[in-house]
Amino acid sequence: MSKPGGAERQSRTGTKRFISGVVEGFYGRPWTMEQRTELFQRQQKWGLNTYLYAPKDDYKHRMYWRDLYSAEEAEQLMALISAAKQHDVDFIYAISPGLDITFSNPKEVAALKRKLDQVRGFGCRSFSLLFDDIEAEMCPADRQAFSSFAHAQVAITNQVYQHLEEPETFLFCPTDYCAAFCTPSVSRSSYLQTVGETLLPGIDVLWTGPKVVSHKISVESIEEVSSVLKRAPVIWDNIHANDYDPQRLFLGPYKDRPTELIPKLRGVLTNPNCEFHPNFVAIHTLATWCKADGGQRDVEMAAGVEEQDASYSPQRALTLALTDWLQEFMSTDQPGGPRRPATRLKKASSDEEPMQTDVSEISYVPGPGENPLYTAEPLTTDDLKLLSDLFYLPYEHGATARTMLQELDWLRNHRPAGTAETDKTAEWRSRAQRFDDMCDAVVQMFNRLSNAPNRSILYDLYNYICDIKSGVGLARAHVKTLGGSGPPSTQLLEDDPEPWGFRGGLSGEFQRMLPGHGNRDLFRRPAMTSVYSIRPYCPEDTMEVQRIFREMQSGEGEAALMAQPPLISDSLSAGDVPPSPRCALVLEDEVGMCGYALALTNAKPAAAKIQRAVSEEFPSLVAVQVLPRVTDASPAKRMIGQLLSSIRSSGSRGVFCEVRQSDRKMLDFYSKLGSFKPVRTVGLPQDVLAMATSL
Repeated sequence: MSKPGGAERQSRTGTKRFISGVVEGFYGRPWTMEQRTELFQRQQKWGLNTYLYAPKDDYKHRMYWRDLYSAEEAEQLMALISAAKQHDVDFIYAISPGLDITFSNPKEVAALKRKLDQVRGFGCRSFSLLFDDIEAEMCPADRQAFSSFAHAQVAITNQVYQHLEEPETFLFCPTDYCAAFCTPSVSRSSYLQTVGETLLPGIDVLWTGPKVVSHKISVESIEEVSSVLKRAPVIWDNIHANDYDPQRLFLGPYKDRPTELIPKLRGVLTNPNCEFHPNFVAIHTLATWCKADGGQRDVEMAAGVEEQDASYSPQRALTLALTDWLQEFMSTDQPGGPRRPATRLKKASSDEEPMQTDVSEISYVPGPGENPLYTAEPLTTDDLKLLSDLFYLPYEHGATARTMLQELDWLRNHRPAGTAETDKTAEWRSRAQRFDDMCDAVVQMFNRLSNAPNRSILYDLYNYICDIKSGVGLARAHVKTLGGSGPPSTQLLEDDPEPWGFRGGLSGEFQRMLPGHGNRDLFRRPAMTSVYSIRPYCPEDTMEVQRIFREMQSGEGEAALMAQPPLISDSLSAGDVPPSPRCALVLEDEVGMCGYALALTNAKPAAAKIQRAVSEEFPSLVAVQVLPRVTDASPAKRMIGQLLSSIRSSGSRGVFCEVRQSDRKMLDFYSKLGSFKPVRTVGLPQDVLAMATSL
């Protein structure tokens, strides 16, 4: 059992021990009493000494802070406080009266004292007043009584602190609890200056760092706020909090906080994921960080440097946490776990009949030629490492997740133009296989997690791992389509897809319509002038395709157009010849249809109508047109890429297009694709150019 973290820190912060532990301060379903008791056991084992009770949706903590606890609630809290003491964990009771308190009303102050007196009667000796996430405007009565919002908060905090006989641990959370909220800056904030000058010195201040969810917390930033507050802050760390986004979970290590911070702080409390069980990594790695000596920075070791030379290594801490967490996953004391083979019961004596077992418990043995029983391999630390990489931290993905995104981006931008085996196509197929293997590892991890004995952990994780499995599956199918080993994914291209084929719901729709969406994407690209969508062509689109075709031809002038020889693709664009199945796409923007891409897998019948020959090497035809308002070439390139994949899957050896010499726009487009090259065709009119690519 590890030594309590506080005992190690007493010499660094005077007589008070270093506060280390967990704050239950998120929005959402609070943890159960049983989960909190389990937390205390882990904290004692790992050397963390503090638990701050501040669940935002415990209505008597925040919304109805004036109401006293009922007898039943009091019994639960007393049991919880007692359990914390049994495990050497300091239970801090927090209350958040800031939503509607009138600071200048003596009755309000009395109600606050009465509530905290009740909790003190439960055996609690540590307290906290929280004024976070509230409006900064005072009511008229308070504006008359106090010169500022900070003065009002500090006055009532000091009163309560003295009323409770100045407990050893008393925390104050300011409304400006991070640097981003301070006006004009931390060092010049009149709010923080008031807190620092007038808050009694025995009261500690909570602080989240540069931001609400801080990417990094530097020594310099802590020294700055400590100077203003005239005391070392207690970090309320939201690095693992996920209550702001129901699609995120954070299973990465505690990192980007140098261990040099430790002697500069009063303590650190992590406010982690809403789900209880996935917080194993967050709390375990924080405990490892707290044991560091504070003499070296939180950095990854360079190659050749031994781990033991590091004060704290996030990856080493993560490995230790995942190794311990695996044991939790494999515990079999959870109800509803996987079926185990039924054990045979011995007879009590030779006179008695054997005890009968339920028919369903008898092991099934498949017969000859029947499917073997489904068995899942046991979960491994590699599975948990992959899980952590997929759900890492707010500002970064884990190594495997980054690699998968980088590989998918490369595969999308370097898809092969033909089936001829070259160095480039060989590299593409090799990397596509590598990506497919990584996707398969995610699926196998999902299967093993789903069969882990500890169902309580699984149920906290299930929505997340199901979602990432689906997302990986969509990407996997798309890569197969790009490589020609699968048809175009209906999940990605249909105009009426199944709900499970897309993400986001209404919230996602709103976000995609706002500026700045994707500004934290791994791959930054210039914003397109419009939002384009590509969908499969349907018969109802024929008239719109004809309209675009006529509009693009009108630039030549009617007389000039009549004098020019026809193209094979003209009959396709004009609707005289239907496109081949699954070989037609249309492009839409905010105005409506603005382009199309059509193909014939066998162009010979259409060519025969205008007495044109088709090469055996390039039997298929493509036709692409986009209106002048489409200034971005990317949508047309994507349509061509999808068509080539579909044509390749039909068994065609090559594709050609016909372009008039006067159509500089389309000549430039096909030339810049890089895969289409001019080819000689028998009987081709003088002012028509044929370009082709092998598949």
